[in-house]
Amino acid sequence: MTIYDDVHSRYITDLFAVEDEALRGVAARAAQAGLPGISIKPEEGRFLQVLVRACGARKALEIGTLGGYSGTWIARGLAPGGRLITLEKEAHHAEVARQTFAQAGVADRVEVRLGDAHVLLETLAGEGPFDFVFIDAEKPGYASYLDWALENLCPGGVVAAHNAFRKGSVAGDAPPDDYTALMRAFNRRFASEPRLLTTIFPAGDGTLVGVKLA
Repeated sequence: MTIYDDVHSRYITDLFAVEDEALRGVAARAAQAGLPGISIKPEEGRFLQVLVRACGARKALEIGTLGGYSGTWIARGLAPGGRLITLEKEAHHAEVARQTFAQAGVADRVEVRLGDAHVLLETLAGEGPFDFVFIDAEKPGYASYLDWALENLCPGGVVAAHNAFRKGSVAGDAPPDDYTALMRAFNRRFASEPRLLTTIFPAGDGTLVGVKLA
């Protein structure tokens, strides 16, 4: 019997993912700045932090910065001396994120790069390989972002991608939207990718996770 629900989400958050003042302030700051309220949930952030530390990440990449919430969790999981590069297309979002990283005390290990991720990734390949890649950006770009990650992750590195459930629509629990079919196809590809050991972490809107085998 599956028992995970909002009650258990709060239980996990209260026990493992309590937000400090910096993290609690992200949502209010983002809302005040007019950013969309689409950040990951606290237990999802804690999961990313655990993944980053588990793979000993010293070079991490985030595609889609928004207000810096997920990036803060990732940065706090880095191995000593590690760095996170996070890519953001919108200058306003990037500025809010920089404020978040400063208030969270991780600005010294995070670099926000402004521009179209597809363009920025062309130069980032020369800075790899990377130990961890988190994809949380425009859904039509997911396939090409995964292509890049597969080529630029080191063996044992981890790639994660958010919104696997697409608000429940991929499993038929909610009406489909413009990206439901795309995410269903992406999930199937992720599940069958022979270079990755994969699953979905079912908190929030679902996070695909894959460990590069070779």
